[in-house]
Amino acid sequence: MEKTFNPFSLEGKTILVTGASSGIGRETAIECGAMGANVVITGRNAERLNEVYDLLPAASANVQLVADLTLAGDVEGLVAQMPQLDGVVMCAGNSTTLPLQFGTREKFDEMFGVNFFAPMELLRLLYKKKVLKKGASVVLIASIGGTHSFMPGNGVYGASKAALNSVMKYAAREFASRRVRVNSICPGMVDTPLIHRGTITEEQLAEDAKRYPLGRYGQPEDIAHGAIYLLSDASSWLTGHDLVIDGGFSI
Repeated sequence: MEKTFNPFSLEGKTILVTGASSGIGRETAIECGAMGANVVITGRNAERLNEVYDLLPAASANVQLVADLTLAGDVEGLVAQMPQLDGVVMCAGNSTTLPLQFGTREKFDEMFGVNFFAPMELLRLLYKKKVLKKGASVVLIASIGGTHSFMPGNGVYGASKAALNSVMKYAAREFASRRVRVNSICPGMVDTPLIHRGTITEEQLAEDAKRYPLGRYGQPEDIAHGAIYLLSDASSWLTGHDLVIDGGFSI
């Protein structure tokens, strides 16, 4: 029986997802697998990463690689083991709520180390060593914090994501010679374990969600589906774009 054409399919594509052991990365890996991709997952927590691996389609050529992207040796080792890639989704990251008066250089260095320097070093090596195929698609998970929304206490986090979103556009220009596309997704608040660490109470979170025109925070699959679009052939004429997925918050 002839297959129905689907420009959003990832059939036959090999996709790397970082931060795949939880939250947006976990859901992105699972959804990419469901769309037919061979998925390479990486994260720091071997146990949680293995749980995600077990949820991927057994018929696909999936790979799991434990690595800490803030460690240069781990990044180099990861790239050395990497198959040729059709796509990458950089989900690994951290957040904090911290007034700027307490935003010491140490706090900024820590946040930029995880949210900016780690993904950019991995992207640099993947491109330089030609692990990314011609026509590959890179998706960076940024945030409306620092680009579209400026809430008190988000300065340290927002600055790191703004830097990531900015360098995405430079990478899109420079990598276009090999037809490698680079885009970002800027989510609003997404209901992941990161927001349930006690920094903000559950009551405050529930009240904050009411400010979103669509009446709720995002779910990881909301962002995963945006990433699938950017990875797929359906977005083949799109690069250097920051896709806002925020339930209408920024309007």
